Amino acid sequence: MTTLPDGIEQFLSQSGWGGAKIEAIPGDASFRRYFRIRRARETAMLMYAPPPEEDPRPFVQVAQWLLANDMRAPKLLAQDLDAGWLLTEDFGDDRMREWVESRPDSEEAIYAQAIDALVQLHQKPAGPLDPYDMTVYQREAGLLTEWYTPAMGLEVDNERYRAAWHEVLAPLIMRQVPGVTVLRDYHAENIMILGQSGIRDGEQGLIDFQDALVGHPAYDLVSLLQDARRDVSPELERAMLERYIAGANPGPDFEADYAILGAQRNAKIVGIFTRLHKRDGKPRYLGYIPRVWALMEGDLEHPALAPVAAWFDANIPDDLRKYGGGTIE
Repeated sequence: MTTLPDGIEQFLSQSGWGGAKIEAIPGDASFRRYFRIRRARETAMLMYAPPPEEDPRPFVQVAQWLLANDMRAPKLLAQDLDAGWLLTEDFGDDRMREWVESRPDSEEAIYAQAIDALVQLHQKPAGPLDPYDMTVYQREAGLLTEWYTPAMGLEVDNERYRAAWHEVLAPLIMRQVPGVTVLRDYHAENIMILGQSGIRDGEQGLIDFQDALVGHPAYDLVSLLQDARRDVSPELERAMLERYIAGANPGPDFEADYAILGAQRNAKIVGIFTRLHKRDGKPRYLGYIPRVWALMEGDLEHPALAPVAAWFDANIPDDLRKYGGGTIE
């Protein structure tokens, strides 16, 4: 039986949902917890983001901006942000990942709709958010050498790693000005298929965007098309990349920047999934690392990543790379 957080009934009562049925929803890789609230035919989604580990304010800020700019974020129904409570519209259970896997004929249309949403988002001035700057890029890429390489017993050249990334990222950062709103976790488990008829008359809803920044338009495209949690065929990736380029006309260096951010994001994810196992006791994410590693290897083949690729060649043994990053104990 799931233990309910203290104060949940009081918050629901104050929000006009007193006496409603509370159903726990399986959580993600964070400290946040989710509950579906039911009364008669109505439902709502309750997020509990307990301080000091979590803060629901960034989610609220980004949601308000997305809603004001005609993007499909969940509507905000009630909140007690100091205590970590946020009640929102319920987008249901139909995540893009499971929808596509149970209806493979819908895959191209579903992805096309997700690409078109990015084109729409990137046509708007960026939200009032912090910049995706060199400090953030480097901190994220550094998760690989902070967590993965020690877990594998590797002694690597950390200074040269940072220098290689700086060389690769510096021109990209100049090209990302003025920047777009980057949701940062735009993938098949964070896009919801809304409505009973799905793609025919439903929308796609956005969730898990509380870490949004102002950055490069290729980042969310990489998140979607180089998905850590499901295989996206090279043919579909290519078709959707071309669809985005046709819709957004992003400039001549876009595919180079796509590869750079693919490698940066995938290096980050290898580090995060290792940390989830070593620090947080969540080993289930280790199973995704071979897919992420293979995606990163593909990105490293782009000439724009030559300094970073050279670092990998010098610091990560071939046998580990050949087997998807090796086995983490």
